[in-house]
Amino acid sequence: MENIISVFEKIKEIHINQIIDIIIAIAIYLVFRILSKKLAYITIRMFNIDLKNKRELKNNTFYNTLKVFYVILGIYLAILFLKVSLNIDETLFSIINRIFKIAVIVVIANGISNTLTINSNFIKKIKQKLNPELEDTMFKFILKAIRVVIYIIAGFLIITELGYNLNGLVAGLGIGSVVITLAAQDTAKNLFGGLVIFLDKPFVVGDWIEVDKYEGTVEDITFRSTRVRIFENSVVNIPNSVIANDSIINWSRMEKRRNKVNLCIELDTPIEKIKIIQERIKQMLMQHDDVIDDSIIVRFDNITDNGINLMVCSYTNSINYESFLEEKEKINFKIMQILREEKVELAYDSKTIYVKN
Repeated sequence: MENIISVFEKIKEIHINQIIDIIIAIAIYLVFRILSKKLAYITIRMFNIDLKNKRELKNNTFYNTLKVFYVILGIYLAILFLKVSLNIDETLFSIINRIFKIAVIVVIANGISNTLTINSNFIKKIKQKLNPELEDTMFKFILKAIRVVIYIIAGFLIITELGYNLNGLVAGLGIGSVVITLAAQDTAKNLFGGLVIFLDKPFVVGDWIEVDKYEGTVEDITFRSTRVRIFENSVVNIPNSVIANDSIINWSRMEKRRNKVNLCIELDTPIEKIKIIQERIKQMLMQHDDVIDDSIIVRFDNITDNGINLMVCSYTNSINYESFLEEKEKINFKIMQILREEKVELAYDSKTIYVKN
């Protein structure tokens, strides 16, 4: 009877010890969970001695990454504490170790990737030191390329942790390389097209361009395509390979705009009147503030079936399309006023038919 009681006491003692260990393990997790923000703050503070503003430290791109890391670390340490108490099998614990390592790899890769953005203070400092005049579009493309490389490296590390042999994987890829190459032809073309765009820099984000029957403002340039918001206010993604092989008109880089008007005057208009109109239009353009004086051309251009063609051509400083239309409208009104004052009519598209009796 005493032996039975002693056995029950031992069982009871084992269960109580396990319950205490589980409570301690939960407490370890909760401590890391509760203190994750503080630990992240302290870690960033250690590596950013110059940053004294607490809000600035919390805005650091690694802050959220470190918070997640400390929570995962708390879970892992809690399981590690329970290993002996719960008699966790080595095989199972090996799987837990792998999961922990993979989670850490993902968190670190994501943290580094989030740091490599154009708005990051770290990247702004690097840009300032390397080349302050480097365009944001080009810098974004470089950062995207680096982020892709980081995720590829993280992927290879995860594959290694899962127990796969990379040499065998590479050999396997070699067998299917023909299929992959054929499938990725368009992707490769777009990548090279994107590289050509960034090297030649025919346009940057914010430019007004015209390419492949589309016209609008460039919103973003990625590895595969360029996003353009056309004037209908819809968005079109144009493959970079199409842009690289097509002619691009960048309207944003105009230094001046041309305004050309062809006036078809009636054939029976006296030559003296044409000369007067020609001189008056030229003087009007020279007095116009937005017209470049040395670009003014007012010439008797051609004689057509309908009348005498007077070409009026000039360049204006109004590069913005809306302001250009406004200036063009003012010039057209003044031309019409001159024609009316001189009592000169514009010719209509007409034909004279002679009837033979």
